[in-house]
Amino acid sequence: MISNWLAATLSRRNIHYGWVMVGVTFLTALISAGTVGAPGVFIVPLQQEFGWSTAQISSALSIRFILFGLMAPFAAALLNRYGLRNVTLTAQLIVVSALVLSLGMTEVWQLVALWGVVIGIGTGMTALVLGATIATRWFAARRGLVVGILTASVATGQLVFLPLLASLTERYGWRLALGFVCIALGVSALAVLLAMRDRPGDVGLRPFGDEGTEPLPVPPVNHGSITGVALGTLRDASKSRAFWILFATFFVCGASTNGLVQVHLIPMCLDFGIPQVQAASLLAAMGIFDFFGTIMSGWLSDRYDNRYLLFWYYGLRGLSLLFLPFSDFSFYGLSLFAMFYGLDWIATVPPTVRLTAQKFGPERANLVFGWIFAGHQLGAGTAAFGAGLSRTLLQSYLPAFFVAGALCVFAALIVLAISRQPKPVVA
Repeated sequence: MISNWLAATLSRRNIHYGWVMVGVTFLTALISAGTVGAPGVFIVPLQQEFGWSTAQISSALSIRFILFGLMAPFAAALLNRYGLRNVTLTAQLIVVSALVLSLGMTEVWQLVALWGVVIGIGTGMTALVLGATIATRWFAARRGLVVGILTASVATGQLVFLPLLASLTERYGWRLALGFVCIALGVSALAVLLAMRDRPGDVGLRPFGDEGTEPLPVPPVNHGSITGVALGTLRDASKSRAFWILFATFFVCGASTNGLVQVHLIPMCLDFGIPQVQAASLLAAMGIFDFFGTIMSGWLSDRYDNRYLLFWYYGLRGLSLLFLPFSDFSFYGLSLFAMFYGLDWIATVPPTVRLTAQKFGPERANLVFGWIFAGHQLGAGTAAFGAGLSRTLLQSYLPAFFVAGALCVFAALIVLAISRQPKPVVA
């Protein structure tokens, strides 16, 4: 197989195959981020073509965010049972099928069914759980850095896709832009098919940083039901106070990023007279800052107390959201917001994954993180619908931004209640 040949070739050059896994997963997450972020570009065109309200469109996106999160713990069980490559390819097929069918939609219920339910399930089958699985399974060292790199792919996806999709939509319509996303997903699927493997032992290796000499044996497969494995993990994890604090803070994380800014920043900028392409470029600028901020967060999380990192991340994010309504949406005000908010967009993920792995162990880390990530997407869904409702009823998005900022300050305070974790032990 190509992967075995590539692993042998890289080994002769002292390069671990785990970095190939990081590259393939980075590409997959990058394109998935473009898929998840694309509806923010399409809200106004859909309103103009079909007459749907912001609240109606937001309801579909809210369902997608919630399912995206609720699938995460079951996705982790699927990844453990059926393998990374099989589950990832299946997820990409589901998403592409929904996107192709949506090219012909004319009713709002079709939007809810395809962009809400089907794409929510498809994207949720991998989500951030895939990156957490790669980091904990393929790396005994540098886990925080790997999570930072893979999380940063979300920012890169916005950087690459959103301005391009906004430009395509403005010139040729939202359907052609959606077709481009389908082609990109096909390229990603090919990379997964050729290079992704399940465990280091599949290519005769130990995890990166593990100083042993023999490949690790494959852990026995849990043949219980997928639902039973996922719910059993929740039952065990829910006995820990750390789990509920991480769940609550990640709820706030989702509410203040994906659900609010990713979905509603572009239409809010239109309310203040900022053109769609320029607003999408603002998100792209945040993506540039977040790319470096998240990788730096991963580097820091390998070296410093992750609780204090989360305290600063949530606190600074809350202050930036509270600042935005007072920026007058001028060039300098928005640039300042893009820099501070962008550096912190998803910098919370590496410390959260490391705290999860330290507390629950590397083999169960992806399952527990799946439930924590479910909290993230519940927050995203709540904010996506709530902000759309605010715009419909109050004719303003600003109340939603004030609430999100206050929640971030609250999250910064409660994260310090997590007890100090012992240093992780290499399995």
